[in-house]
Amino acid sequence: MNPEWRNRYELALEVAREAGRLALSYFDATVTVEWKQDRTPVTVADRETEKLLRRRLLERFPNDGLLGEEFGDAPGSSGFRWIIDPIDGTRSFVRGIPIWATLIGLEYNGEHIAGVAEAPAMRETYRALRGDGAFRNDRRIRVSEIATLSEAQIFYSSLAWFIKGGRRDGFLNLAARTNRQRGFGDYYGFVLVAQGSGELMVEYGVHAWDVAGLKAIVEEAGGRYSDWQGKPDIFRPDVLVSNGRVHNEALQILNATAS
Repeated sequence: MNPEWRNRYELALEVAREAGRLALSYFDATVTVEWKQDRTPVTVADRETEKLLRRRLLERFPNDGLLGEEFGDAPGSSGFRWIIDPIDGTRSFVRGIPIWATLIGLEYNGEHIAGVAEAPAMRETYRALRGDGAFRNDRRIRVSEIATLSEAQIFYSSLAWFIKGGRRDGFLNLAARTNRQRGFGDYYGFVLVAQGSGELMVEYGVHAWDVAGLKAIVEEAGGRYSDWQGKPDIFRPDVLVSNGRVHNEALQILNATAS
């Protein structure tokens, strides 16, 4: 294993836990919610947690790049770039719902090589390093073997997002072909697919920091990540994650009818 990858991965685990504890100290408490121009919420917990992440990662590896949700892009020269989301699931966070996580993704020369999703309110850490497998805490996880949509479980964020993305009918047709549908948005739907608890996670309105770390976890668990055109692009707002076996069929149905 490349020691530069391993050293950064171990740091990511350490820093994610520290940042998760900080975010948790604000959870289920009275925090002021502000609304950004894109109508997404932000709190002092988001900002303070990202400050901690930036400080801890860059003090150890000052030549790495870093892209974060709250404070933007800081280019680097090492070939490595951290992509971070201090609280993925802020809408849940501010409503007292424990389905949120601190996300850290790591790229090397554009390749997604590691990811951590620290979910302190759920007492779970999802993690992966390229070539080393994917884990929930200390248990190795794998995607499911289900190969037909009629047996599959699908996760999604909100119907409103598919309307915004022009895929209302495509999503409803896809959901109707599956066995069960559950609205677990944000990081949670992705890791549920990675651990074999469902076969599909489909979402619209994401940014790179929402998915960079999760992509590595899904792929190391044997799954597939793509946008709605089938390309592994984290910079598009549309995403489909699967166990790989139902991916192409799901894409065809999702794109069959744009509305």
